[in-house]
Amino acid sequence: MLNKIIKRGHKKVPKSDPSDFVVAASGNRSSGSVSTSNVVVNHASRGAGAGAGAGVGMMNNSMQQQTVMSAAVPAPGTIEALPMLKDVPMAERQSLFLRKLQVCCYQFDFNDTMKMVREKEIKRQTLAELVDCVQSNSLKISEINQEEMLKMISVNIFRCLPPASHENTGSDNVEPEEEEQYLEASWPHLQLVYELLLRYIVSADTDTKVAKRFIDHSFVLKLLDSFESEDPREREYLKTILHRIYGKFMVHRPFIRKAINNIFYRFIYETERHSGIGELLEILGSIINGFALPMKEEHKLFLVRALIPLHKPKPIAMYHQQLSYCIVQFVEKDYKLCDTVIRGLLKYWPVTNCQKEVLFLGELEEVLEATQAAEFQRCMVPLFRQVARCLNSPHFQVAERALFLWNNEHVVSLIAQNRNVILPIIFEALEKNIRSHWNQAVHGLTVNVRKMFLEMDADLFEDCQKQYAEKAARATDVEKQRELRWQRLAAAAGQGG
Repeated sequence: MLNKIIKRGHKKVPKSDPSDFVVAASGNRSSGSVSTSNVVVNHASRGAGAGAGAGVGMMNNSMQQQTVMSAAVPAPGTIEALPMLKDVPMAERQSLFLRKLQVCCYQFDFNDTMKMVREKEIKRQTLAELVDCVQSNSLKISEINQEEMLKMISVNIFRCLPPASHENTGSDNVEPEEEEQYLEASWPHLQLVYELLLRYIVSADTDTKVAKRFIDHSFVLKLLDSFESEDPREREYLKTILHRIYGKFMVHRPFIRKAINNIFYRFIYETERHSGIGELLEILGSIINGFALPMKEEHKLFLVRALIPLHKPKPIAMYHQQLSYCIVQFVEKDYKLCDTVIRGLLKYWPVTNCQKEVLFLGELEEVLEATQAAEFQRCMVPLFRQVARCLNSPHFQVAERALFLWNNEHVVSLIAQNRNVILPIIFEALEKNIRSHWNQAVHGLTVNVRKMFLEMDADLFEDCQKQYAEKAARATDVEKQRELRWQRLAAAAGQGG
């Protein structure tokens, strides 16, 4: 609760881009929290210099729309309800649509629920009508209005996000999954704005050649920045919208992949704090699924430089499910990447974080399911050295999860084909578990695995048993000699005294 109060205190009032809107003062400004004054839309893409090259008819049309809009804007500090689009003649609908966009540019303070209730409801109803208009294709929106609609959307969704929870408390030790979930107070309006953007993008009437002038690289970057929002509802909308943009605007695809790369790099090597890594990985999972074969070198580099290092950050539990899906997609697309992926997992294998080890073992099993014998042989020695360490882990969940690998038929078949190499590596770990592991479930599973190897190759099992006995005997002899040396040293020290 304290975090929420502090967060509200730090929240900054969003403001529109000065290049998009010019505020002309008329009379005294109201003390209300609404952006007050008559607002004239200033088209940055059609400035004074561009006016000479534009057609006279377009200039006149733009001036007429601005005149209508300026005349209809309510007095400062107030918003008046406009008629429904369906209730006016078809010839007036474009200008009315523009006026409704203007109403939706007003910003409100949602921290005070009793403030300007009527005006907030008018904006909400206006946004809902715009969403319905775009969704039903009841009005073919002009290019000018499309541009103004994207500007209105930008004014609402691209805002100063409140400080993250760890910034409010001043503590970097708070686990991200333990932080109190923050919900955006202005969501009743914000949701409708996101819905409007989504409906515009997916609409069959939206011409990508026209829309890409407004949904440009700058717009995409701002969308990606918004993934920092701590409100999961907002990140869910952003995920869907960015995925739709990737699918519809092919020209933006390389740029989107590169921008996501950069977010990952900053997260891995600098901050280890970002709310939207899971959602970005979900988008990438779908993108990777559509990669053509043979896979481009660019995509393989993305796997090696971004996806595999994402196993390093401490809060991996927040996004591991999505990361694991992306990794497995790569392996299923190109089985030759299995060795690269498994060695990458071993590189970032946790040393002291047992919960993270359990996640790694689960992901390892999924990767091994898609691994073929030739690739398995390349990495099996370092792999099963790590598995042997996991088998002897005092944390029963780690040992248990490692033993569950032998429940997978494909993994067992790979192990059986290479038992001459694998059994000598893990035999000692199995024997130690049977003799001394404290957990009964781990003990029982170890007995089953040991029995499986015995049935698989009795002669090999016997050889391993002899080698283990000889090694144990040598270790006993070394220990006895060490004790004798200490006894001699103690006796010599006693005589010298």
